[in-house]
Amino acid sequence: QVQVVESGGGLVQAGGSLRLSCAASGSISRFNRMGWYRQAPGMQRELVATITSGVTTNYADSVKGRFTISRDNAKNTVYLQMNSLKPEDTAIYYCNVRPSLFTDNDYWGQGTQVTVSS
Repeated sequence: QVQVVESGGGLVQAGGSLRLSCAASGSISRFNRMGWYRQAPGMQRELVATITSGVTTNYADSVKGRFTISRDNAKNTVYLQMNSLKPEDTAIYYCNVRPSLFTDNDYWGQGTQVTVSS
């Protein structure tokens, strides 16, 4: 089992910044992936960014150049620094943990609201 705890989020004006954090604990292999997805009202959940334990990153085109994902492997913690926020970034952001790159098992956090006002 894996536990996923998110923090951060909130309300910010357009052009502002926010930082999300997500800590994972439990049975996590040395080769894993962590990341962030988001879901806006009436929309499907979509990828924001992921990062492997080998620090390979993947970003959605819509956030490239504005968001930065990073991690602390010793703490199994992932961060999402969000700059130049836009109203269309408003969504519930979910942390995703894939404890092993050799399986498709995923664990999710409870979600944290990010609201960007215009």
